[in-house]
Amino acid sequence: MRTPVSWIREYVDLPTGLATEDLARRLTALGLKLEAIERPGADIRGPLVLGRVLTLEPEPQKNGKTINWCTVDVGAANGTGEPQGIVCGAHNFAVGDLVVVILPGGVLPGDFAISARKTYGHVSAGMICSMAELDLGDDHDGIIVLPADAGDPGDDARPALGLDEEVIEFEINPDRAYALSLRGVAREAALGFDATYTDPALRDVPLANDQGQPVVVEDPVGCPVFVARTVTGFDPAAPTPEWLATRVRLAGMRPISLAVDVTNYVMLELGRPIHGYDGDKLRGPLVVRRAREGERLTTLDGTDRVLSGEDLVVADDSGVIGLGGVMGGADTEMSETTTTVVIEAAHWEPVAMFRTGKRHRLTSEAGKRNERGVDPTICEAAADRVAELLTTYGGGVVDPGVTVVGTPPSQPTITVSRELPGQVAGLPIDGGRVVSCLRAIGAEVDEAAELLTVVPPPWRPDLTDPYDLVEEVVRLVGYDQVPSVLPTPPGGRGLTREQRLRRRIGRTLARLGCVEVVTFPFLGDDTFAALGLPDDDPRRHAVRLANPISAEKPFFATTLLPGVLDAAARNLGRGAAGVSLFETGTVAFPVDRGPAPVYGVDWRPSEAELGKLFEAIPEQPLHLVAVLSGELEPQGWWGPSRLADWSDAIEIVRSLAAELGVSVLVEPATRMPWHPSRCARVTVGDGELGHAGELHPRVCQAYGLPRGTAALEIDLDLLIRHAVDTPRAPSFSSQPLAKEDVALVVDADVAASDVEAALREGAGDLLESVRLFDVYTGSQVPPGRKSLAFHLHFRAPDRTLTEAETGAARDAAVAAAAAAVGAIQR
Repeated sequence: MRTPVSWIREYVDLPTGLATEDLARRLTALGLKLEAIERPGADIRGPLVLGRVLTLEPEPQKNGKTINWCTVDVGAANGTGEPQGIVCGAHNFAVGDLVVVILPGGVLPGDFAISARKTYGHVSAGMICSMAELDLGDDHDGIIVLPADAGDPGDDARPALGLDEEVIEFEINPDRAYALSLRGVAREAALGFDATYTDPALRDVPLANDQGQPVVVEDPVGCPVFVARTVTGFDPAAPTPEWLATRVRLAGMRPISLAVDVTNYVMLELGRPIHGYDGDKLRGPLVVRRAREGERLTTLDGTDRVLSGEDLVVADDSGVIGLGGVMGGADTEMSETTTTVVIEAAHWEPVAMFRTGKRHRLTSEAGKRNERGVDPTICEAAADRVAELLTTYGGGVVDPGVTVVGTPPSQPTITVSRELPGQVAGLPIDGGRVVSCLRAIGAEVDEAAELLTVVPPPWRPDLTDPYDLVEEVVRLVGYDQVPSVLPTPPGGRGLTREQRLRRRIGRTLARLGCVEVVTFPFLGDDTFAALGLPDDDPRRHAVRLANPISAEKPFFATTLLPGVLDAAARNLGRGAAGVSLFETGTVAFPVDRGPAPVYGVDWRPSEAELGKLFEAIPEQPLHLVAVLSGELEPQGWWGPSRLADWSDAIEIVRSLAAELGVSVLVEPATRMPWHPSRCARVTVGDGELGHAGELHPRVCQAYGLPRGTAALEIDLDLLIRHAVDTPRAPSFSSQPLAKEDVALVVDADVAASDVEAALREGAGDLLESVRLFDVYTGSQVPPGRKSLAFHLHFRAPDRTLTEAETGAARDAAVAAAAAAVGAIQR
């Protein structure tokens, strides 16, 4: 909302000398957020004066253009008192007109300097200005012609054009529609400075009678009040007075014609949208109703619209002539031939206006105010003000007929405790201050009982409950008076079990040299193809987003690998020798139980209804992904660099499991996007934890990564469920360690993990650890077989083991491996 300061001062007795910045600051403190302070003439420097055209000689040019050689009386502003010779290309003025002239030495917006220069065979000493040249609008078609009494030649033109004005632009919240008017902003200024306020809507208006324009309201809910007045004998050629056009322009609207400018001016002044009809084009009474399906209307913007049965419209005997409260129709609009103006000042139900505007994708200054809710009690005053301005500046007379249909809706009654504002704000606000603040905003307050009974003013439909009134009291007392008090944290709380374990996981990954990244969890069909996922892979069955950020990635992630692979490729492409990246996040797998039910917002769903909502929510397990590529250990004096490989990815999984006290089983597997012979499946108990290993070469190529890049993806939720909350400290024995080595020959496709599990089971309680230290295939073992060598460490907690005991435990372990996987000891 753009508000000229002089217009505000017209209704409020503000302190003399009050700076515009201080006014804006106080209004911002009251809730009208400052957007900008503008001074329209700030970019114009030098002599900008009024001039009277003395002569005008048209001179056709060879290029087909006709210019006017003019002499203009600029008084003593040019230092000589002689007429000023100026070349002008516009043709909308005549001898005797009062125009705006910038003399040599002046500077127009855009740093356009004016000087005396020879053009079209004349020395043009200055410029006769248009609105566009002064940055007051986009009108390049003609120069500014002022009323004859706007001033004398040589006078400063700035006051006549409003260029000496200061304009404050505010951002108005949707619940404060009253501030979309000078009436509302001035009321706030009066509150802010405890100044005398004159309400421009307070005026004596004639009583309703049966002599005015006939009006029938078939939908009194959609249109509670409809006021009509008529002006006859209006002169459509009458110009808009410069002061009114200037105010409309400074408020951000373009002056068009007297009739239109007056309705816009009153809307800006009072906040009540007004519509004017050409009375000679109306056929029969005005009827307010809902549109009938299939009806059409060409609105003032020239668009032919198909109406909905929910649209509130104004119609006459010829059909629909306007969208009520949003925009009028082209068939009855006021034009240059209009001599009878029918004024409509109606109150429209806000929700209906909002829906109509959205349905037709139509915005207007009137609709913006109506859909937010405006004062329903000033329709008669607004119509009377329009009639007064039309007849004052456009001639004609106001018809004695006054049509008023309906009554304004009543305001709700709110009860509130005197102590509530102070309790909410944490301020000592006494009951008397509460009452005075509520009355200051225009509310009626009955303080006879223990609780205050408050009726909000009709221009505040946003005040509906006690806490709305609390806000009003506190903003008048001053938000800056509200103390900053930190809430007392409740005792006995801390991190949850899951949070503690996730932090341990993060610290473990950091200790292993991994860096966390955060990527977008969105996938597309090209992502599935790059990962080489088969058509029947469950990860291709993803949740499609209703409003994806990118149409190329419309699915929520079923795997976090793509984002981390992209991040790894980006870092390697920027010169990194190696990367170790990880990400934790949720993935989503659709449950395919149909859409979620939609409940109302005016009650809490029952437990059964909540259950149906949760049933429709996709499963969203927490996953961990890590990608290792390039150098894992750099080259140095200690030796050559070491590249990351499949074993590093598996070791990360083992380290995480060990940190959380979880026993995992690692076995060979085949699963894209991993290499078919370098992929491990990791399980915990009976559940699949995830996979780790080297990526498939085609996947590395698709993402621009070097061959041999390793990756892992595991289900963190499953790992956390099996985790030990408090890890045990390792136990140490003072008894000596007994070592035994065994080499077992097994089939080439037997997993080392299966052999290790059999050895552990057979060795019994004396076994402390088992570790694979050699894998051999060659001439000393049969074809299709391999040799696996293990270190077996034995220790008893209370004695030194004998050679017979360790030998028996070793033999039992070998026997168990032979029974389980057919192992033969070398």
